[in-house]
Amino acid sequence: MTEEIKAYQKKLNEAIAQIDFDKQPTALYAPLAYTLDLGGKRMRPILAIMAYLIKKSDWEKIIVPALSIELFHNFTLIHDDIMDEAPLRRGRETVYKKWNKDVAILSGDALMIMAYDLLLEAEHEDFKYIVRLFNKCAIEVCEGQQFDMDFEALPTVTEAAYIKMIRLKTAVLLGYSLELGGLLAGMTKEEAIHLRDFGVNIGIGFQLKDDILDVYGDADKFGKQVGGDIIANKKTFLLLKAIEKADGETAEKLKYWLALEDFDAQEKVTAIKEIYAQLDIHAIAETKMNHYFELGFKQLDELDADTLNLDPLKAFTQALIARDH
Repeated sequence: MTEEIKAYQKKLNEAIAQIDFDKQPTALYAPLAYTLDLGGKRMRPILAIMAYLIKKSDWEKIIVPALSIELFHNFTLIHDDIMDEAPLRRGRETVYKKWNKDVAILSGDALMIMAYDLLLEAEHEDFKYIVRLFNKCAIEVCEGQQFDMDFEALPTVTEAAYIKMIRLKTAVLLGYSLELGGLLAGMTKEEAIHLRDFGVNIGIGFQLKDDILDVYGDADKFGKQVGGDIIANKKTFLLLKAIEKADGETAEKLKYWLALEDFDAQEKVTAIKEIYAQLDIHAIAETKMNHYFELGFKQLDELDADTLNLDPLKAFTQALIARDH
């Protein structure tokens, strides 16, 4: 991690520390402080800062509106954990587990409202446009989450439906982060749209990378059980592609493992990975991931490199692409 990125993280964390959560009722505000103290890389507000730096240098000016993205993101995590009944988030108890479902719903709602309050600090000649972009992004994230939940009841979904889901649930917020930063730096709406589309495509690529790492990552670096998606029958790009491509005996073997309720976890992971190897799923997923990374960088090619400083954003993104955990 570069010293610049550390400086952005430090300033963002200092701004979070300035938010007053020491208020009544404690059961509402304590979970908010707890959630924002769970850490995280603050990647979304950092992307907003990186986009701002393409045109201007006084990045501390947008810390507060950039932070609105982080609060919104954490709101979605609190509510996702309720829907998933998840006990852990970043190695610690979720708000849902540490308090209860009702507290998690209400504290998530409060965090969303606070995100709007921080966005009010954004300075732009067309402030309504900024708010409408945020609203559009927020609705799309909700759509993506609903699609994801709908998929759980289906035996399989198409590749196009899966890509649409991850675009909405995950990628559009990266795109909005970049678009906001560009607009606040004085970019035209058209220039900022190229940044948004860069972020959306890169975001899809990142989710595909996560799907790949869950199966093929290094357990020591990955920070969680490798093969967790396989064990849970999670509909990742890899599994959906395997269902699509498998036939004959391979298809029967895949159906057997997906239907089995009582199994040895490691045995299942090994068996599914063997099926993936037979179908060349790893290479197919890598190709699809790289396709979206390439689409993203093509959007940056549409911007004027002579007047805009794109190199730091490109370097930061390449570092994220190269990660192995």
